[in-house]
Amino acid sequence: QVHLVESGGGLVEAGASLRLSCAASGRIFNTYTMAWFRQAPGKEREFVAGFRWTGANPYYANSVKGRCTISRDAAEKTVYLQIDSLKQEDTAVYYCAVSLSSILTTDYARYRHWGQGTQVTVSS
Repeated sequence: QVHLVESGGGLVEAGASLRLSCAASGRIFNTYTMAWFRQAPGKEREFVAGFRWTGANPYYANSVKGRCTISRDAAEKTVYLQIDSLKQEDTAVYYCAVSLSSILTTDYARYRHWGQGTQVTVSS
């Protein structure tokens, strides 16, 4: 069983940066993929960024490309999401998720394990 715990969210002003963390426990194989999703009130959950557990092949949604970096600390089994130049439209609950597939997908239904989420609120 994989357990994920996100942290690092908060209330920030537009233009600021945040680094979200996702601490993982349990058995995670290098063939798994990890991703960050977000869900704003009244909207569907959307893919933000993801990569293979090894850190290979990062992929970003167009909405965050150039402002976002996904990374990991293998020793700590922690995945990070750095978001710069935050905009009000980035306001959402951010979730990390693990898929058992080695092929990265933006479809949230393909992800087996989820954290509880961390709220990011960007004020004007």
